[in-house]
Amino acid sequence: MAKGKNSKKKIAILVEKDYQDMEVWYPYFRLLEAGHEAVTVGVGQTAYKGKYGYPIECAATIEKIKAKNFDGVVVPGGWAPDHLRLSSKVLKFVADMDESGKLVAAICHAGWVLASAEILKGRTATSYKAIKDDIVHAGAKWVDNETVVDRNLITARTPADLPAFMKAVLAFLEK
Repeated sequence: MAKGKNSKKKIAILVEKDYQDMEVWYPYFRLLEAGHEAVTVGVGQTAYKGKYGYPIECAATIEKIKAKNFDGVVVPGGWAPDHLRLSSKVLKFVADMDESGKLVAAICHAGWVLASAEILKGRTATSYKAIKDDIVHAGAKWVDNETVVDRNLITARTPADLPAFMKAVLAFLEK
């Protein structure tokens, strides 16, 4: 895919049960608004409910996608990361995206997925404060900022950080 301001990028948004509703839907609509393709990706199934009950029907499952066909991934928080990190296919997808220098964006508890994918060593990141120790033990320098950009890795703390998070995500995609 050609790079540049007007090139459409294909971004996976990982979904599992009890996802943080705003952390899926806000990035989804912002990506579409910016002219990108946002693909919701489930693990083993396609229908899920968010932490606050909002339903989603995913367009694909992790078993049927490959990192080489995507330009980035968004990992939302809620309780979904606790389930996402149990999938070896999710962890490989995230690690492959990172290794390729593609966008890896994670918010709130999504840092658990980054830790399990073993991509945090030597990086600077943020997350929801309750998982700070997990981020540090995975080898990252944790900072309490609304959004942190470390090369292709973009992290944020909570739904309140979504505007800054998506501003950074969209800026990365325009490079």
